[in-house]
Amino acid sequence: MRRRASLVLLAFAVFFAAMSPLLRWYAFPRLAKIPPSQYQEAVMEAKPATLLDYNDNMKVKQVPKATIVQTLKGNVEESEKIERSAGRDVVVWDSLSYVAGPNGKMVSQIPERYIFDAHSQAPVHATGESVDGDPVRREGIEFKWPFLTEKRDYEYFDAQTRTSSPIHYKGTRTFRGMDVYYFEQTVPWTKVPMPKKMPIKGVTAEQIAKTGMTRWYTTKRMFWVDPVTGAPVNGEEIHKEELRNAKAMGMSQDTVTAFAGHVKMREDYIDSTVALVKSQRVLILLLTSYLPRGFVVLAAGLLALALWLEARSRRPGESESTRQEEAEPAAA
Repeated sequence: MRRRASLVLLAFAVFFAAMSPLLRWYAFPRLAKIPPSQYQEAVMEAKPATLLDYNDNMKVKQVPKATIVQTLKGNVEESEKIERSAGRDVVVWDSLSYVAGPNGKMVSQIPERYIFDAHSQAPVHATGESVDGDPVRREGIEFKWPFLTEKRDYEYFDAQTRTSSPIHYKGTRTFRGMDVYYFEQTVPWTKVPMPKKMPIKGVTAEQIAKTGMTRWYTTKRMFWVDPVTGAPVNGEEIHKEELRNAKAMGMSQDTVTAFAGHVKMREDYIDSTVALVKSQRVLILLLTSYLPRGFVVLAAGLLALALWLEARSRRPGESESTRQEEAEPAAA
């Protein structure tokens, strides 16, 4: 009986030892994915802010608050179409960055379509990839880092300039009780397109471009990223936009600030984001750490127990024939 039990334990030890790498290297890439129907909203505020009031003779004003609402909505229908040709799980996010003044009126809005691999977050180039209606070809990440984020720089796509540049890893920090990676990216002054939808009725971006007035932009972008899920738990920007050659539009100065402020995520959205990330990171850790390591320890324990039982079944000084006689029933 001891030998039979040791063989069973040995079989279980082999099973759990094989399951450990399978969970990490086979199951994890296939199970850890962004759902295609995900919807997410974040509200950020700049207190105070400098805004160009388009409805009051194009005056630059200091306002108590400007609000930026960022929405990400999964487009399941489009993702299924792209998956058929891409041959992998794809997520399509239709996003909108909406800037409103203190009175709630629209200052600017820029829609995007971001197409990426559901597991790696690498961009997938397909028809429809765009920013404000303009086709783009992204390189690098946007909005989210990969699962199991590394301590290194990443290429990060900037929607205003339609280009990618490094976002630098600046160290590990503690944020709301979590160990997170802190990243920074500085976009230098760059000429960027006018938004397609202007806050002035009847005025289009094409009409403004004909006057010779241009829009310039710079920002310092900061993210606190959970390294397990790759999800930012907090984000800030020191953002500034200018209109140059503004005298062409009848303004008194040639360079006018269109928007400036230190944009921070609102506290209630930070709390909800941290709670969501904490719940999701447990699932990732189960596949990448807890279960694989636990299975290795369990396999080692079962192997040791199997060897111990096998050793006990072979009593010293006892021949094979003696053990066989003991196993046979006594003759009547």
